[in-house]
Amino acid sequence: MKTKGVDHIGVAVKDLREASNYYRNQLGLEVSETHDLPQQKLRMAYVNTGATRLELLEPTSEDSVIAKFIQKSGEGIHHICLIVEDIERSLAELKSKGVRLIDEKPRINAHGEKIAFINPKSSRRVLLELKEK
Repeated sequence: MKTKGVDHIGVAVKDLREASNYYRNQLGLEVSETHDLPQQKLRMAYVNTGATRLELLEPTSEDSVIAKFIQKSGEGIHHICLIVEDIERSLAELKSKGVRLIDEKPRINAHGEKIAFINPKSSRRVLLELKEK
């Protein structure tokens, strides 16, 4: 699998406004507008840190993936997103090597980009997202 670097690091937060204020006011970083993603039951904002962004993720429903993550593990790093050239080829290569995938075929995210997730049981307990740009 050929990667082009890290696109973003997903961070689960209980309160997006509070987290955004911290990154903006305490650390002096630029924070994007908030985006509601009702189909994923979350609200998010990006923190610009240079080449790699932080993706702040706040659950909007108690049954969302992010809410369950926070209940189990607390706030913190949820996933790392790697940029790949050809997501279909990357998934096929990973599958042929026995890597467990959450998504065997890419799905389209809220920004119209192809993404897929690798099961953390195959990646040393790190949830990896692949994104084709």
